[in-house]
Amino acid sequence: MKNGILTIILLLAGIVSFAQLSFLDAQKNFPNVSMALKLRQDTLKKQFEEKGLQWPPKQVYLRSFKYDSQLEIWVRNSNAEDFKLFKTYKVCAMAGSLGPKRMEGDYQVPEGFYYINEFNPKSDYHLSLKLNYPNESDKLLSDSLRPGGGIYIHGSCVTIGCIPITDAQIEELYLLTASAKSNGQDFIPVHIFPVRYSNPQSMEYLTRTTKDNPTVQKFAVKLKEAYDHFEKDKQLPIIAIGKKGDYFIM
Repeated sequence: MKNGILTIILLLAGIVSFAQLSFLDAQKNFPNVSMALKLRQDTLKKQFEEKGLQWPPKQVYLRSFKYDSQLEIWVRNSNAEDFKLFKTYKVCAMAGSLGPKRMEGDYQVPEGFYYINEFNPKSDYHLSLKLNYPNESDKLLSDSLRPGGGIYIHGSCVTIGCIPITDAQIEELYLLTASAKSNGQDFIPVHIFPVRYSNPQSMEYLTRTTKDNPTVQKFAVKLKEAYDHFEKDKQLPIIAIGKKGDYFIM
C-alpha cells in the first residue's frame, strides 16, 4: 500500500515537473533541435553580447523582403524598448512574383502581416516555422474555396511559396524564436513586404511590374505604411483589418 502511494506521488511529481518545462526545454527532445542547441547556442550568445543585446531574447520580430530576398531578425527585451536589428539572412530561393498570395497553387509567397503559429521540429525541410496564412485579410481577399496554406519559414533552400533559408540559419532562427516563446512571447510577428522600400532599385522594379495592376500597386503602398512606421520609431504599428479585408495601419 505504501509503495502504491509512493508511486502515485512520484507520478504526480513527474507530471508537475513536465508541465513546468519551458517551451524550449520541451523542444530539446527532438533531435534536430537538440543538435541546433549544441551547434548554435554558444555562438548566438556571443553575437548577442557583441551587439549589446541581452541573452536569451525576450521578444523577436521578423521582417522579410521578397524581391530583395532578405529576412531580418529584430530583438528587444521589453515593450518599453525599441527593436534592434540582430541579423539579416539571405532568402536562398524564391517562387512566384510580386504581389500577395491569393489562391492555392499560385506559387506566391504571401505579402502582409502574419505571426508564427506552429514550430515544426520534425520538418521535411530540417526545421520550420509556420505562418498563419491565410490571415483574416487573406480569407476575405483570396479565393474563398482554395486560398492555399502551409506557408513556412524553413531550411533546405527550396520553395514553392515559402521563405527558405539555409539549415544553419533556420537552426539559429528556430532557437531565437523558441527562446522568445519560452520567455512569454506567444505572438511572434512576421511582416512580409514586396520590396525593401528604401532601396531605389527595388522601388523601380516594383513600380515597373505593378504599373498595369492598380490593385497590387495599392496593396504595396498600404504595406509601405507599416514599413515606414517601423523605420521611424523601431516600434511595431497596430494593424487592423476592415470588413473588406483592407489593412489599416495605426
